[in-house]
Amino acid sequence: MTHAVSTIRPTPTRRLGRLALAVTLGVTLGVLALAGGPALAQEPNLIFRKSTVWKFLTPDDKLAVYGIDDPVVEGVACHYTTPEKGGVKGMVGLAEEVSDISLACRQVGPISFKSKFEQGDVVFRESRSFFFKKMQIVRGCDTKRNVLVYLVYSDKLIDGSPKNSTSTVPIMPWGGNTDVPKCADFLK
Repeated sequence: MTHAVSTIRPTPTRRLGRLALAVTLGVTLGVLALAGGPALAQEPNLIFRKSTVWKFLTPDDKLAVYGIDDPVVEGVACHYTTPEKGGVKGMVGLAEEVSDISLACRQVGPISFKSKFEQGDVVFRESRSFFFKKMQIVRGCDTKRNVLVYLVYSDKLIDGSPKNSTSTVPIMPWGGNTDVPKCADFLK
């Protein structure tokens, strides 16, 4: 007795439906991967914006200065400046922001470590385009000099981005406290 095996070929409509489902699933997983972790525990504080290019009837191109506190190292704050596109795409949130980001981090109080960290741990992350591009601030420790090193960079899933900026924070005594923690003691 032979059994007939029926082969069902997907129709073009089914193929498109599967493709749309796969793309939606991929984008959802990507967004969830970017949204997780302690790096998104805080929102940056907008300090100010400065218009750089005037646009008629739509928002201007601007430079925006933001401040954040290191979530693991108490007593360190970072400020970064990012360009924000205006125009119609900027107005509706579809503009891909450029990768030019500057960074300055400083000791703003006595430094203490809330937990151990790894070299290159993410301090802060945000999306710089509708898809695939993000800006990250990461932290490291120069163990020889007892200096915290912060790096901001923008990367793109497809072809990367070489734009970056570095800032350092030497761990110094603060006020009357002469005890200075060693960042090397808090590396994983």
